[in-house]
Amino acid sequence: MKLLFYAAKIYDKKSFGPVNENYPEIEIDYIDHELEPRTASLANGYDAICAFVSANVGAETLQILHEGGVKYVLMRCAGFNNVDVEKAKELGIIVKRVPGYSPESVAELAMGLALAVNRRLYKAYNKVRENDYTLKGLRGVNFYQKTAGIVGTGKIGAAMCRICRGFGMKVIAYDVYENPSLKDFVEYVSLDELLEKSDLISLHCPLMDNTYHMINLETIKKMKDGVILVNTSRGALVDTDQLIEGIRLNKFLGVGLDVYEEETGNVYEDRSDEIMKNSVTARLLSFPNVMITSHQGFYTKEALASIADTTLQNLMDAANGVHNGNDIA
Repeated sequence: MKLLFYAAKIYDKKSFGPVNENYPEIEIDYIDHELEPRTASLANGYDAICAFVSANVGAETLQILHEGGVKYVLMRCAGFNNVDVEKAKELGIIVKRVPGYSPESVAELAMGLALAVNRRLYKAYNKVRENDYTLKGLRGVNFYQKTAGIVGTGKIGAAMCRICRGFGMKVIAYDVYENPSLKDFVEYVSLDELLEKSDLISLHCPLMDNTYHMINLETIKKMKDGVILVNTSRGALVDTDQLIEGIRLNKFLGVGLDVYEEETGNVYEDRSDEIMKNSVTARLLSFPNVMITSHQGFYTKEALASIADTTLQNLMDAANGVHNGNDIA
């Protein structure tokens, strides 16, 4: 089987290469181009393509892939809000994802962001580099005995719950489906109650119609003053313009974002020599209590190995008609 790997980075080749040796039936070609309608025809003659969160896997792209003979779309990520699932089903294209590559990798980054914005570690680092050893602007709060509110308690959210428990925090959570493995130390509450009681709010839910812009000015106003907000899930869970308004209202002690609405076109690209006009990212970074990273929650050695193995196994299962629980369409 021939697999075309879109938007391949050096680390992708390093992680998929060794794992590919365990799947001799699969021949992988790597290209730098991102998957979108104008590049979809590059997959003509391939059995499958592999794409990431920044790809455009909409109706037009899928139609071109279908016409080129592509039968399988492999998402090397957990999220699939960029996939037109109904169009894929209509065309008979099987789409699979990697729902649980390494929950701890994302959860650990979420806590890292929370700690960094709380204790202003990025600011402290830069101050000391300039021989400024004053403590102005560096005061944080203890997490011990504070309340952590976890929105979404799937594998990643559950890992975050356990980390917060380790910090001695009271853990409350909101999810449509309660996780029975957490019931011994997590209290499930309504979303409104979570917003009102939490000192740290961490988002770990998928992007769907009912979660789109779930963090907006209305929900921000329900939060405690001095709350810390972390998003390592999907950028569009947060209405960025209204988040900025909330920051200007001094609602947040800190905001840590590994994902944000404007990230498409920025993520994994070097734009350091460009002037970014009307950039929401630049507006966010103008605040001293905001830290943004480049969608790197997945980026650990263990997670990359797991993503590679699951992705290639997904292709083998799809070709053999096996439904392994990773199916999207």
